[in-house]
Amino acid sequence: MLQSRGLIEPLGNGSFVVAGYANPLNSSLQLLLSLDQASMHDLYELRRILECEAAALAADRRSEVHLTLMDDAIGEMADALESSGRDAYIDGDLRFHMAIAEATRNGLILHAMTAVRDAARRTLTTIFLIPGSPERSLEQHRAIRAAIADGDAERARDEMREHLARVEADVTRLLAAGGTGGKRA
Repeated sequence: MLQSRGLIEPLGNGSFVVAGYANPLNSSLQLLLSLDQASMHDLYELRRILECEAAALAADRRSEVHLTLMDDAIGEMADALESSGRDAYIDGDLRFHMAIAEATRNGLILHAMTAVRDAARRTLTTIFLIPGSPERSLEQHRAIRAAIADGDAERARDEMREHLARVEADVTRLLAAGGTGGKRA
């Protein structure tokens, strides 16, 4: 089991060593989620703590390159809505949040967001079961990007908080109605 999780590597002759990781935080978070130790609410709470402040920092530290990355991600999301491309939409959504993490110019935030990204992917698939949720998310991403582009840290923080709270509420309602049948993110 440890080998299948990538935590150890075989050396041969029945010997194993601890595997090396580019991002041990990602591995730790994935292990917690796979062992069902973290709920969807825990994940969104972590995202609010991390991403609201990341949006505020991005408003102060972003460059035109970061804004272009955000624009490209928003464009990918919009194109995916037109073509009913759930996976492309989710990829764009995650790229948008990673562009914000990059715009903070803080390597620890970027590593933490990388860990959260993989866990968040699962919850994002559920928003397609909620009428209008992907469209609302797209508009909220545009509002977050606008606040960051304007250099308005407080507004960027508030827009991100509103976005994450709405998505969590949508997913929670879906789960309560039996939409995906589990508590995990």
